[in-house]
Amino acid sequence: MTDTLRPPFRRVALVGKINHEATRKTLQKLEQMLLEQDIELTIESRTAEQLNSTKAKLQPLDCLGEHADLAVVVGGDGNMLGAARALCEAQIAVIGVNRGNLGFLTDLDPDHVCSQLQAVLAGNYQVENRFLVQAEIYRDGEHVDVGRAINEVVLHSDKVAHMIEFEVFVDNEFAFSQRSDGLIVSTPTGSTAYSLSGGGPILTPGLNAISLISMFPHALSARPLVIDADSTVRLRTPSENDKLQISCDGHVRMTVEPGDEVVISKHPHLLRMVHPQDHSYYRVLRNKLGWGSRLF
Repeated sequence: MTDTLRPPFRRVALVGKINHEATRKTLQKLEQMLLEQDIELTIESRTAEQLNSTKAKLQPLDCLGEHADLAVVVGGDGNMLGAARALCEAQIAVIGVNRGNLGFLTDLDPDHVCSQLQAVLAGNYQVENRFLVQAEIYRDGEHVDVGRAINEVVLHSDKVAHMIEFEVFVDNEFAFSQRSDGLIVSTPTGSTAYSLSGGGPILTPGLNAISLISMFPHALSARPLVIDADSTVRLRTPSENDKLQISCDGHVRMTVEPGDEVVISKHPHLLRMVHPQDHSYYRVLRNKLGWGSRLF
């Protein structure tokens, strides 16, 4: 943390959860505040449908990077993930207002959002770069599909409670084969999401690492594995397998045919996350996970 002011933001975009009354009220409050401060305001097109805005520019999500330097996302972590996946290549900074449940990625309190955001706009903020991963599917040597994730890439069956078989290679070196419900490949950002539910380790955001977590493995020896994030993970499926799926952040789904290879690597673009000046990652963990407070 530093007391040095960073450059202020003068071009701001608003993105919000659709058809959610509490989110709509927060967006209206933010729109009024930003317009009163002569901020150049752009509202994401679908978000604008619930605001009836007449004074702000309207743009689709994937074009916001051309019109704003900071995107304010109002909603839960899922809304933040969706917006961030679309905006990461535009190099636009992103900050979240928590209108969801846990809110690991959404820092601003909706009850104090105007004062908190004003401080950020004035240059009182921290910047944190988070990396994404991408999953590419190859069939008979041909590239057939790609998806990207901020939290995790998951290999799993398209059936409920169904074990699958696969092999895992790290940087072209065979690591292990497995029978399980699947495999979670998680970033540090995702280590407090689905990976945490699967028994994976919490990775602090600054680590250049990814974790491999087996889902209900048919082996008592299976343990989470943490590797360098610049490694390439290759998943190979037997030709006699049923169809499998790759899920990216639980949203983007791709079909894995028998015999396909899935290559998971770091995405070339970073997500530029903005936090209030007093943001503390460990305080977030304590509050969200119910960790103990100081004893003395």
